Amino acid sequence: MTLAAEIDNETSPEKLLAPVLSAFWDEEKSWTLETYRRHEGYEGLRKALAMAPDDLIAYVKDAGLRGRGGAGFPTGMKWQFIPQGDGKPHYLVVNADESEPGTCKDIPLLFANPHSLIEGIVIACYAIRSSHAFIYLRGEVVPVLRRLHEAVREAYAAGYLGKNVLGSGLDLELTVHAGAGAYICGEETALLDSLEGRRGQPRLRPPFPAVAGLYACPTVVNNVESIASVPAILNRGKDWFKSMGSEKSPGFTLYSLSGHVTSPGQYEAPLGITLRQLLDMSGGMRAGHRLKFWTPGGSSTPMFTDEHLDVPLDYEGVGAAGSMLGTKALQCFDETTCVVRAVTRWTEFYAHESCGKCTPCREGTYWLVQLLRDIEAGKGVMADLDKLNDIADNINGKSFCALGDGAASPIFSSLKYFREEYEQHITGGGCPFDPAKSTLWSDRADQHTEVNA
Repeated sequence: MTLAAEIDNETSPEKLLAPVLSAFWDEEKSWTLETYRRHEGYEGLRKALAMAPDDLIAYVKDAGLRGRGGAGFPTGMKWQFIPQGDGKPHYLVVNADESEPGTCKDIPLLFANPHSLIEGIVIACYAIRSSHAFIYLRGEVVPVLRRLHEAVREAYAAGYLGKNVLGSGLDLELTVHAGAGAYICGEETALLDSLEGRRGQPRLRPPFPAVAGLYACPTVVNNVESIASVPAILNRGKDWFKSMGSEKSPGFTLYSLSGHVTSPGQYEAPLGITLRQLLDMSGGMRAGHRLKFWTPGGSSTPMFTDEHLDVPLDYEGVGAAGSMLGTKALQCFDETTCVVRAVTRWTEFYAHESCGKCTPCREGTYWLVQLLRDIEAGKGVMADLDKLNDIADNINGKSFCALGDGAASPIFSSLKYFREEYEQHITGGGCPFDPAKSTLWSDRADQHTEVNA
């Protein structure tokens, strides 16, 4: 959902939104070069090409743009890590393997406005002196793949890609690569292995990708939204960008609101907005229900409860409250949802998607699933709760990559806030919740019964 509105915290809730990337998603053929140009498309590129590459890196760094893929690492600083004068090819790899449960921002962005990414790629490649970029896209999203291929074709035909881009002397090839559908390939080094034709598994670091990434050459790996945000910064200025958000987390971003909300969708707003404000704009929780728990950044981030409605949704605010902003995937669950059931489903996902390279994750996620299934089915004992916590502790911070940390997060946070609910499953001999009640058709069935009565 997008609403064209100015930022004004003192008026209507909708005016908290700041549509930039999503400003014209609802226009006819928003994905075409023609539409993109009507909205000042590729103007940021022209301004970037007039700057020296090092000055361009410094400009993006000064703007304060932070990575939108989860960790929030400063984008300009990442570019700065690429060694210059080393005689090696430099690569830019865009991570479009969006597969975190609850996350749905990059795929809609590519579907509705792919040229924002392409323009950002050209700017980034000019800054890091790269002549070849790659977009690693989740292979299941075939309509997005086709639309991205067409946008790349348009960009080549218009002179934004290929030899001597806009007469600047920059030669740039862009390759769109469809992945085979593995969650682990969202981890940057596993993505690089997959892109090279190997099995997607995380690499031991150091060396880091900036030194030895794709084909053992200096490589920048950035998220789709991170790169797509760069053109607007160049076109409208870093001061404009810093006028939004907070001091340490400036700018706009896409929040993916899903679950038991009246109007789920993409809400583009300055960093630091709260879930309470987003719910006000989206019509709140579904009629007759209240918020029980939610995730600030997808299922791999520690969950929050209704006590955290006013936590600023920026990197510092969410971190101070005990979670992570992550991908800003706000999954909202009402009181009809069983926490044990939700955590079990998430953990089953992580166990299935574990690449098996390291023992803590491979074995730990398997045993978490066994314990959670027993507890959900009423076969658990009280000692299982401490065992869950112990296994999660042996995964967290001890696995080869962040997948293990992500699998442990829902365990820790759900036991912290909803331990009594786990105990009810054990003492009551099963789940006290009716799974059907958490569905939309349950509400429709109740309304139908009331009408007939």
